[in-house]
Amino acid sequence: MRHLIYISIIAIASFGCSSSQKNNSTMTGKQKVLKALYPIISGFGRYVGPNATKLKNDNGIQPVSSIYSIAFEGIDGTPQTLAQYKGKKILLVNTASDCGYTGQYEALQKLYEAENGNLVIVGFPANDFQNQETGSNESILTFCKKNYGVTFPLAKKGTVIKSSSQQPIYQWLTNKDQNGWNDKQPSWNFSKYLINEEGVLTNYFGPSIEPDNIK
Repeated sequence: MRHLIYISIIAIASFGCSSSQKNNSTMTGKQKVLKALYPIISGFGRYVGPNATKLKNDNGIQPVSSIYSIAFEGIDGTPQTLAQYKGKKILLVNTASDCGYTGQYEALQKLYEAENGNLVIVGFPANDFQNQETGSNESILTFCKKNYGVTFPLAKKGTVIKSSSQQPIYQWLTNKDQNGWNDKQPSWNFSKYLINEEGVLTNYFGPSIEPDNIK
């Protein structure tokens, strides 16, 4: 049954891709289909499998080094650090435009607005999983704003999984020698790491854990 669902999704998405050339939408046919199918995709993987993983820093382990000192680039190329958000919770999410979980952009934006400054969300676009983020930084920003109304900060596209090119922020998030306790790297697009007001990594949530469940 699981394989049939995936085959159906791929077939419909492929059809959507070919039909998307008939219009000038900022969202491709495949992206429209994935957005429509998001509730099914999300519900299917919500409770089992690696995408449903939840990890928690139950013992309040402090980081070995500070995440606030790590530099990264905003999607517009401007130098950034997370120090500007010190005193707030920070949710770090690796994102992609052509993923079954891309519909979470909408829920992330709603969470960002609902928390009214108490929580900052920072998206890290990455093409680490089956070429699901092939666009430029400019096209990613346009896609997020026009199709999901995203106003939370986005970083420059980079690598989030463990490798020689892994972004420094994600080196910290996935290395217990830096964050104090967690070695878990993103299992797929829209994996989520929660930092508390003091810069402590408190939680990891797999991609199928929806933003409203995090709240």
